[in-house]
Amino acid sequence: MITVRYFAQLKENLDCAEEQLKLQTEITDVQSLQHFLAGRDEHWQRSFEQRLMAAVNQEMAQSDTPIKAGDEVAFFPPVTGG
Repeated sequence: MITVRYFAQLKENLDCAEEQLKLQTEITDVQSLQHFLAGRDEHWQRSFEQRLMAAVNQEMAQSDTPIKAGDEVAFFPPVTGG
């Protein structure tokens, strides 16, 4: 199992803050997890088409960052400052 968390506008769009997800064999890194989630339906696909940032175990992650059982993965839109 992995914990997937959604923040900011993504959380609102998906109406989901967090979920436990059984780690599928095709999910090996951040990019494959995004692809898996986007494949749920059109709503999820649109939500994951936007530019998102990710963190694995509370450390900024790249698309090729590996994911393993027990990890926490967070997705959020880029933060702007001002």
